[in-house]
Amino acid sequence: MDGFNMTILLAGVVAGATPILLATLGETITEKSGIINLSLDGTILLSAMTAFVVALKTGSLLAGFVAAAGVGAAVAAIVAVFSIHLGVSQVAIGFVLTLMTRDLAYFLGSPYSRAEGLQVGMLPVPLLDGIPFLGDVLFNHSLPVYLGMVMIAAAWWYLYRTPQGLKMRSVGENPYAAYARGISPGRVQMVYAIAGGFIVGLAGAAFSLCIKPGWGQPQGCEGSGWIALALVIFGGWNPVKAAVGAYLFAFLQVMSLYFQGWVPGVPAQVFQVAPFPLMIFILVLISFAQRESFLLMAEDRPIIKAILHALSGAAPASLGKQHRVD
Repeated sequence: MDGFNMTILLAGVVAGATPILLATLGETITEKSGIINLSLDGTILLSAMTAFVVALKTGSLLAGFVAAAGVGAAVAAIVAVFSIHLGVSQVAIGFVLTLMTRDLAYFLGSPYSRAEGLQVGMLPVPLLDGIPFLGDVLFNHSLPVYLGMVMIAAAWWYLYRTPQGLKMRSVGENPYAAYARGISPGRVQMVYAIAGGFIVGLAGAAFSLCIKPGWGQPQGCEGSGWIALALVIFGGWNPVKAAVGAYLFAFLQVMSLYFQGWVPGVPAQVFQVAPFPLMIFILVLISFAQRESFLLMAEDRPIIKAILHALSGAAPASLGKQHRVD
């Protein structure tokens, strides 16, 4: 295990998880309101390309992030408008958009492939970066990494500790009951679909300006949107649990790099794709663990019961469903 360093490993996990973490949090917010946005994978690619090109042309990293967030919000708005006002299937429009935005990203970004561009620099937190071990793991990163960590707590607080979060969750569970109490479900879903898309756009910018700087084909973030969608399920539509899933996936990705050196006889491609089936396997285990037979078996086993409770979570009752109340 030459070259293995726990501090470097965990710091890499914290940094590498940021784009998928942001995408997962954005989609969690969207789905909590009852809208499912399946365009994430293409949106991340298009926003990554947009961030890189805008930052390159303007010389401003901030402009790149803003433009990418705008792209994410615009794509999510299309999903919401077609679903809420035109009655089109959310699944259908999401699939179409993820293919369209992916191809659009590669087409528009082709002239800038492998070009030299801007990159977000490190921003150590004064005093905290000097703490042994924790300083290097948590407080010696770029600004987007800190933003991702802060947004975990902010999303949880907003969803479960504010009246606005309660209103959003009520629409996601029962839009008809929410309408009867004077809430406009369509308006609420539109707002949070756009807000979630805005955050997903930031995830794309984090890829091309921070974690994997530059633009090319392939970019390296292909498939991340599908993983983010899976992590929302993994987290039971809870931002904190979903964030744990994002860091777990990043851990699997970082470990795959170490395994390439430890087991040189195995093709590198095996380790590169291994985190994806492992994540699917974990989701299958969670699905089985939430069955009634498993829950009954755990009644007399406090530790197992606590684990199952931590993994439990149900989708919003109206997720993906059409409604006509506005």
